[in-house]
Formats: sequence, C-alpha cells, structure tokens
Amino acid sequence: MEEPTRRVAARRERPPLDTGSPRRISEHPLPKSARMRRREFLALAGGVAIYTALRPSLALANRAAQLDGGLQPWTLPAEPSGNPLDRARALIGVAVLAPSHWNAQPWRFEAEGDEIRLLAEGARALPAIDPDRRSMMLGLGAALENLLIAARAWGLQPTVEYFPSALAYDVVARVTLARGGPRRDEALFEMIPERRTNRRGYDGRGIYPQNRAQLMAQFSEDTHIHWLDDHVRLRELADLAHDATREEGEDRRAAKEQAAWMRADDEARRHGDGVIVGALEYPGLAHWMPGRAFDPDSWFHRFGVESAARQARDGVRSSGAAALITTARGGASAWLAAGQTCQRFALRATQLGISLQPLSAPLEVERARAPLLGHFDAVGEEPALLVRLGHASQPDPAVRRGVALVASFRTT
Repeated sequence: MEEPTRRVAARRERPPLDTGSPRRISEHPLPKSARMRRREFLALAGGVAIYTALRPSLALANRAAQLDGGLQPWTLPAEPSGNPLDRARALIGVAVLAPSHWNAQPWRFEAEGDEIRLLAEGARALPAIDPDRRSMMLGLGAALENLLIAARAWGLQPTVEYFPSALAYDVVARVTLARGGPRRDEALFEMIPERRTNRRGYDGRGIYPQNRAQLMAQFSEDTHIHWLDDHVRLRELADLAHDATREEGEDRRAAKEQAAWMRADDEARRHGDGVIVGALEYPGLAHWMPGRAFDPDSWFHRFGVESAARQARDGVRSSGAAALITTARGGASAWLAAGQTCQRFALRATQLGISLQPLSAPLEVERARAPLLGHFDAVGEEPALLVRLGHASQPDPAVRRGVALVASFRTT
C-alpha cells in the first residue's frame, strides 16, 4: 500500500492577462453553398494544422510518459515508512532534490538497514570549471542536509560520520538512523520541494532587515556570510560577474563542459539532469540558437558568450542583495560542511519568499577571485559560494534522476 504524499504548491506570481480588445473580422456575404464549402475547407485545414503543430508535442508527451519512471517527483512523503528499506528510499528521494552545479547531481547512495552512505560520483565531476571539486562537495553537502532535515522532521535521530576512513575513498558521509527523537526542522522540510535556483530578473526590492537576520543566523563559526546591498557596490559586482562570465565562456574547455550540460526539454527528461536552455534566461541569439551559440567551434559562439555575460550582469543589477559565503579553510570537508549550511540558507530564503541564484564564474575564474574577496572585505578567507538574492516569480522545478538510478539497497 502506498504511503500518503503531500504536494507543496509553489507560490507563483502570474503575469496579468492580456485584456486588449479583440480585432473584428469582417465577412463578405457568400452564397450558402460557397459558405458551406469554405467551412468544410477551413475545418479540414484547421484539423491538419492542429495535428501538424501538436504531433511533436504529442510524441514528446508519449515519450515523457515512458521516461517519467526514471525521474524523481518533487513530492514528499507525509510520514516515514516503518520498513527500513522504504524509509531509506524516501530519505534518498528527499536528498536528490538538492541543488548541484549545472544540475550534474554528483551523488550515489548505498542503504543497508538503518545506515545510508553518501558517495561522490566521480563520473559527474566538472574538471574544467570545478577542478578542485568545490562545487561538487557543496552539492553533496546540500544533498546530505536534505536527508538530515527529512530524518529529523520525521522524528528520527540521525548520526553522521564524515569521510569514514574504513570505507571506500569516495564515501563522504555515513548516516546512521535511530528512532525516538523529537520532530524538528519541519518548516525547512516543507520548503525542500519549493526551493528553486531562480535565474530570472529580480524586481530590485531589497531584503528586510529581519529577514536578513534570519538568513545570517544559519551560519556558524566555520562558515561565514558577507552581505552586500549597497546599489553602487552591487553594480560594481555586476560588472565583475559580467567580465568573469565572459572570460570563462571564452575558455574553450570550460565552454565545452558547460554546453554538455545544457538540455532541450526532451533531453532533460531523457537524461534526468542538466539545465534546460530556457531556464538559463539567456537573452538574444543564445536563447533561440543554443546549439550554435554555445558551441566553441561555431562562429556564433561569441554571441552565446556575450549573452551569458549580459545575463550575469543584469541579474546582479536587478537584485536586492548579494552574499558571499566563505570558510576559514578550503578542502573537501570544509566545502561539504559549507554545502550543508548553504542548503539551510536556501531553504530559509525560500520560506521567507526570497529568490536566489548562485553565481559561479567569479569563483571559477582565478583572476576574478581576489577582486571578489576584496569587494566583500573577505580577504584571506576561502570563497565557497556567491549568490544574488531578490524577488521574482518561481520557475518550474528542474529534473532529478530517480532513486532507482542513484541508489543501491542491501537487506540484512
């Protein structure tokens, strides 16, 4: 018997409907037989046109119906199962709704009894734009935090062992679950299916001081947040983001790696990962001809690079604030912990109705990193994540590979 599920509806701002006056179409009097022939012709032509227009969509819908079994739904079980195997499946299903750079989803899970292990999936690393695997560890930390939040919200007591040395080198965390704990983190748990990476233009409104205080309260001694909401300095940050994005796009190796994770709608459903081109919100030619605009071998690539750079600049200019999250030191363990903190930060922002988007290029382009730290008065610290914050209508959720594709289970 299936467990009850609840769907948390995303709050959306809908644009006003077009209420313009309809155009009047004049008709000339025709003999009845001519009118009948015209109606028959128009009906036949209309039917053919509709079928022709819908045929690709119908084919895609049929194909999607066959592929959906491999995608993780953005729903949460209302209560955990008493069966350890089903409970592990549910927890992993919550974990995979975490964000990751380019939606690469660099994780695998192993479940055995009351233990769940989180592993780094090396085949999903991004060696060109993330050579030190900082972004990979942030994504793994976010997935781990989702799993822990769900466990606590269901009244379980999770214990985490980080990088257990007795296990394989790619195991980054081992979670052991016990029953009988108080229910905690329920508010953040309900935000997990609502959280989005929002690349849209924001409306320029600032962040209320009380909301800023709640966001900053998510940080501990090991992970710091540096806040920026001055409009002049935001415009300076926007120029820095523009230049870094353009420089990264002109790097042939980085451009090829990014293009490999850009997806058309049907490709996203087939692979269960990557970012749909339309969701990138790139303007101009890059939106209409992504295959050419982001191919480093194409003459049109220059337009794709400039579109991405302009989107980064305009995105920061439209924001109400920006935040740089840093750690005292670098390395896998520090970044994994930072990923957990960043996920709690993102879920709290979602609860407060605040949109956010990570900006990766200023961290990935080495020449931009020092000016970025100076801009936030964070010289000497290790940058982990740069985000812009503001207010915009919610985009649709991105695809995720289903539990069956990312997890293995053992019964004891």
